[in-house]
Amino acid sequence: MSPEEHSLLEKAQADDGLDGDEHARLKEIQVDLDRYWDMMRQRRSMRETGGNPADAELRDANTVENYKG
Repeated sequence: MSPEEHSLLEKAQADDGLDGDEHARLKEIQVDLDRYWDMMRQRRSMRETGGNPADAELRDANTVENYKG
């Protein structure tokens, strides 16, 4: 968890919560983290199946967030 994400999550749980910009930024951070986790999973899968992990690509947010597995 990044320091920025941690700070925003703490503020979200506080009485005053997040404003619109902060909420949008938190969502952006979470989507970016999902994208990088997805790429790490791609690399692991490629390595385990004899592929080249360097061929993994950072997929767009829409693909990662709407994946139906």
